[in-house]
Amino acid sequence: MVNVSPKILNRYRLRAVTEPARELRRHPEPIRSALLTIFCWQRRKEIIDGLVDLLIQIVHKISVRAEKKVIEELVGELEKVDGKTTLLFRLAEAALEQPEGAVKEVLFPVVGEETLLALVKEYHFKGPTYRRQVHRLVRRSFSHHYRRMIPMILDALRFRSNNTAHQPVIKALEWLRKHRDDRRRHLQQDEVPIEGVVSPQLQEILLDIGPDEGKRINRIDYEIYVLQALRKRLRCKEIWVEGADRYRNPDEDLPVDFETNRQVYYQALKQPTDVESLIESVQQDMHHWLGKLDAGLPEDPMVRLRTKGKKRIVVTPFDPQPEPAQLLRLKTEVGRRWPMTSLLDVLKETDLRVGFTDAFKTLGSRENLDRETLQQRLLLCLYGLGTNTGIKRMVSGNHDVTYPELLYIRRRYLEKNALREAIRQVINATFAIRLSHIWGEGTTACASDGKKFGAWDQNLMTEWHIRYGGRGVMIYWHVAKRSTCIYSQLKRCSSSEVAAMIEGVLRHCTDMTVEKQYVDSHG
Repeated sequence: MVNVSPKILNRYRLRAVTEPARELRRHPEPIRSALLTIFCWQRRKEIIDGLVDLLIQIVHKISVRAEKKVIEELVGELEKVDGKTTLLFRLAEAALEQPEGAVKEVLFPVVGEETLLALVKEYHFKGPTYRRQVHRLVRRSFSHHYRRMIPMILDALRFRSNNTAHQPVIKALEWLRKHRDDRRRHLQQDEVPIEGVVSPQLQEILLDIGPDEGKRINRIDYEIYVLQALRKRLRCKEIWVEGADRYRNPDEDLPVDFETNRQVYYQALKQPTDVESLIESVQQDMHHWLGKLDAGLPEDPMVRLRTKGKKRIVVTPFDPQPEPAQLLRLKTEVGRRWPMTSLLDVLKETDLRVGFTDAFKTLGSRENLDRETLQQRLLLCLYGLGTNTGIKRMVSGNHDVTYPELLYIRRRYLEKNALREAIRQVINATFAIRLSHIWGEGTTACASDGKKFGAWDQNLMTEWHIRYGGRGVMIYWHVAKRSTCIYSQLKRCSSSEVAAMIEGVLRHCTDMTVEKQYVDSHG
């Protein structure tokens, strides 16, 4: 299946998922075997990706919890010391003036004992003591709970790397797999790979002095550092997993003729072939914008920094602008022309104008429903799933459709790729009808914000969010570049100009059913 397009494989997989077992059995042997094979092949990739995600989340969760707990303990006792360079100069000057004097008599009068104690605490907070405290909590959590389950995950996965620089991590994983039943608590230094697995800053924590004055390695500590190195390289695909989809071999993502046409592809992507120049340009951009932030932040009266509390950056909200009277007239006129319009009516009228339901094609081999019936059932399913109302609720009070019919549409027509295409069509249609003399020509958002809403599992956009936890839908608000200019323009408009603006907005909607009903009833 390597030479088959992923889109074709995904389509046949969806077909196998939507068909009941009795219908799969009725297929001829070649069709039945092909559908089941493709389904199992794709499902195996999803399971492997899920195991890799679980491994990454466990390792990340252990480290984050330990760091958070250590920071809470140390910050409560920490008093930041300013002017360390000046303090060092004063201490050196006093020591040189009286090199034979006692510390209490020479240094303490220059810099107080409390200041020196705070300086030592700050060093330990940022230095080796902090790393040791974090590692102690990580080790305790890992050894008491997670160490029993992670080896089973590692046994189910096969890790590979195309870069020789990351082979030490692969060798370390192979060693852990082979010596899984080894009960030794300490290992010899030359028994396992360390360089390329454990950073030099952490090797001082890993290596201990044994009873024979030789350096030895604590096995649990070594397992923790191997897992942290594995997580770091899995996230950037320096290490990949056999049989996975999202964590597959990165060479499979390149075109077949990439090596021969490398220059052409780099030109198409507008990227330099020299990696050093790319890194230098990124660094220059970061230095430029960080420099502007550093120079402008102290002089900004609307932003201030705090040393305590969860919210360290405080941004003062702007005072709300007074709502223009013309905007209220615009809202009133729109409400008068389209009174009591439900969300289902808006969805129906959007489809009449855009035709986004054409993006939903059957996952079967043929289609027998006429387009008008299919359109009605698609809209009912989309509305029921998108609003968490449910398909059964859409049947109540509607005698033209039954629950099995809507369930058939849900299984055979609704899938993520089709839904994304429908969303794309609606967004493009929204940008196409915007009044350029008011909103401008740009369509790129200059600011956005998101919020997670709990959603039904059957909703096609439902996902598990790592940061917020739980299943739901992420809703984003985007602000276009010139969207705030409408307020200032409406303030300067006269009544006749506002009326003309209303007519311009409504002129785009003359073919809508709601508008026709209004014209027919009101003349």
